[in-house]
Amino acid sequence: MNRHTALGLTAFHLNGRAVEVAADPGERLSHALRERLGARDVKVGCNAGDCGACTVLVDGAPVCACLMPVQQAAGATVETLAGLARTDPHGERLVSSFQAHQAAQCGICTPGMMVSAVALLRMVAAPDAAQVQDALGGVLCRCTGYRKIIDAVVDAGAGGALPAEGSGDVGTAIRRLDGLPKVTGTEAFGDDVAPADALVLRVIRSPHAHAGFTLGDLDAFRAAHPGIVAVLTAADVPGLNAFGVIPGFIDQPVFAVDRVLFRGDAVAAVVGEAQAMARFDPADFPVTWQVRDAVMEVEAALADGAPQLHPGRANNIMCGGNVACGDAEAALGRAAVTVEGRFDTSFVEHAYIEPEAGFATMEGDRVVVQACTQAPVMDQDALMQILALPRERIRIVPTAVGGGFGSKIDLSLQPFLAIAAMKTGRAVRMTYERVETMQSTTKRHPASITMRIGADPDGRLCGMTFDGDFNTGAYASWGPTVANRVPIHASGPYRVADYRATSRAVNTTCVPAGAFRGFGVPQSAVAQESLFDDLADTLGMDPLEFRILNALDNGVPTVCGQVFAQGVGIKPCLEALRPAWAAAQADCAAFNAANSASRRGVGLAAGWYGCGNTSMPNPSTIRAGLRADGAVVLHQGAMDIGQGSNTVIPQIFARAFGVPVHQVDLVGADTDVTPDAGKTSASRQTFVTGNAARLAGEALRREVLSLVNAGPDATIALGPGAITVTDGARDFAFDLARLTPNAAGYVLEVVETYDPPTKPLDSNGQGEPYAQYGYAAHLVVVEVDLALGRVRPLRFVAAHDVGQAINPLLVEGQVHGGIAQGMGMALMEEYIPHRTENLHDYLIPTIGDVPPIETLIVEVPDAHGPYGAKGLGEHVLIPTAPAILNAIKRATGARIRRLPATPARVRAALKEAGHA
Repeated sequence: MNRHTALGLTAFHLNGRAVEVAADPGERLSHALRERLGARDVKVGCNAGDCGACTVLVDGAPVCACLMPVQQAAGATVETLAGLARTDPHGERLVSSFQAHQAAQCGICTPGMMVSAVALLRMVAAPDAAQVQDALGGVLCRCTGYRKIIDAVVDAGAGGALPAEGSGDVGTAIRRLDGLPKVTGTEAFGDDVAPADALVLRVIRSPHAHAGFTLGDLDAFRAAHPGIVAVLTAADVPGLNAFGVIPGFIDQPVFAVDRVLFRGDAVAAVVGEAQAMARFDPADFPVTWQVRDAVMEVEAALADGAPQLHPGRANNIMCGGNVACGDAEAALGRAAVTVEGRFDTSFVEHAYIEPEAGFATMEGDRVVVQACTQAPVMDQDALMQILALPRERIRIVPTAVGGGFGSKIDLSLQPFLAIAAMKTGRAVRMTYERVETMQSTTKRHPASITMRIGADPDGRLCGMTFDGDFNTGAYASWGPTVANRVPIHASGPYRVADYRATSRAVNTTCVPAGAFRGFGVPQSAVAQESLFDDLADTLGMDPLEFRILNALDNGVPTVCGQVFAQGVGIKPCLEALRPAWAAAQADCAAFNAANSASRRGVGLAAGWYGCGNTSMPNPSTIRAGLRADGAVVLHQGAMDIGQGSNTVIPQIFARAFGVPVHQVDLVGADTDVTPDAGKTSASRQTFVTGNAARLAGEALRREVLSLVNAGPDATIALGPGAITVTDGARDFAFDLARLTPNAAGYVLEVVETYDPPTKPLDSNGQGEPYAQYGYAAHLVVVEVDLALGRVRPLRFVAAHDVGQAINPLLVEGQVHGGIAQGMGMALMEEYIPHRTENLHDYLIPTIGDVPPIETLIVEVPDAHGPYGAKGLGEHVLIPTAPAILNAIKRATGARIRRLPATPARVRAALKEAGHA
């Protein structure tokens, strides 16, 4: 085919077939592929060439489709993941290898990764890791930590045997049960599901951090813009014009009424036909701003005369937290050695590759919202108030989620879409632009922390005080949870008899800060674990042995007075690092003796994290049924955002029921058909929903065994229309047609709920806030360029107590991903409101940044966990940043007290430490 464009049509070959597409001049190839040709396997994460998710092959070369006008593809051969997975031998091999290595977690970046990998394998039959890093360097991933992707591509090229799968029983590694769609391009994310004729919604947002505003003549605006169907404002909210996640702190308006409190606050929405909205310029919207003084920092918000942002919050203090036991000041007074310091951290952006997206429609008098979310029932609860509708008239159908990490627990576009669908009676879609998601959605809280720690001459901890202020931005979001969780965790997983910790969440005119993998605990760990190293040095003790000496153990009270008789796994984690610690110190000493321009150091840190809500009800419910055709169906509403709940929870259920996991049919989250499994956050799904799945499996098993009066040790085998139970030497075949199906089509059905046992905290934070904690200890070797201040991690060793690894391969994936995010927090990630609102100015680790990671799985069973399992997701990130800071100090003597440790900050610290 000759390259040509004629009569407004652009012709090219797409995945082996000739296509013609009518497109606007300069229209992005990504848009034409997705919206005009249905190639939804091409993902769009930024529309700026920064993330690489939209990578396709054009005449064999990898290209960011968002940067190429479709007219430039005239006459070309265009290949996307869907075609490559189907017909290309390299693509087919990568499909298998990516699944075997768990190289796809959420799956949103996977098309870009795999397409780039095909281009590499066509040129280099058996690439090494460095060649893979070079070839895939333009594609960002936020979930995997990249190392599994590298392994998958290397193995796909080598052509050898891929990692073997286990049986699927608890404790064995199997491929993700939902993995195939991720690696073939058929997974449907929030921007993939809207009907073709849906209206398009755009939100009008404040360009100012703090301002009053007035809207102009909206009727005249509509009349001047053909194709615009509706304009929404606060007057169009049927019910409560506010949302939030914590009762008593429902303070963020759906649409601001007359003032805005951060750049990105929503004041209106414009809804129109797709072509009209493609031409719409938000600058044309009639709104007049009256700019007011902004308070962007905690100190400014607390100062006398600062604007008071919310009624009833004196000095802009939203809330606080407190834990106290013993007499911390007296203990510090008698300590042989004390250390203290102030540490500051920055806003951190979640940077998931999938922007918020979805659509809403009316089905009769019901509103149906399909969007990416971490908490479908929480979305439903909030929309009940906003829409003034009963629960049965709101349905939430989550799409696949292309990364969340906490921010997609909060509402984003759901209210806009639902109100628009109700007002217009039509399907309405929306996808956030990258600038919009970074400007308006929640971030990790910046923290200013002052801490003082003492020890006796033998190195035992003797008093600890902690004071932390957290910039919670304009609205509450998860600020109250951070303020309450941090004082509980700020001691780290250590025995501290005399302790006082206080925290404050302070409102500013910044973007709201919310949940992000750790709820404030990573910030507190930066201070606590850094000072632990300083304390060990002052005492002349080995930092690892100092931690082991002071680590919590079974029967030893936490700072909340909670005593665990079993399951405390921090000492085994620390002890697991001993061989790597000794070897790394020797290696660093040898390197430093031979080099003067760079220095190497090894650092370590530990962490703990309470799984689930703090001293609050935290239930999950699971439903399961057996059909007359012999199929067993698991209804589980726990959102899989890449962490693997769609695999782990069925594995737990299958073990409890007594059948292979591949015989379990999974029905995913949908508020019409799955009960509430709670939000995917706080490392709760494996523990809480896993326990509900175990109870459901056991209950269904009892129902089946009772059909034939079999004993509890009998085995169950499913077959077409029948079930066979073997009890010792006796076999019982039961014809399921003998049972009458219920309204849902099940001949047997069970529903089970699990809520972790906790107890409220008193005024001093004493009580039982969590039924279990998970534990971790990390070691990292870094190299510091003394002239440039550049820090390069060389390898990590991560020991994690997960109680029972339900699927060890998924454990490794979570460890890798959490370390990559912790590394970003430590060295490069700094969200600056109004400045770093894209993935070009805001830096996250790339495939070339993350070094090899060795995962040491420690299994100290927990009495409450399903088969002993503990949560994991949050824990991984907590020790990473302080371990890096401690490694920098051991390499150079320079103590970094403000994150991220950018080259400029490291260079300044190096000068202070005496390096020229």
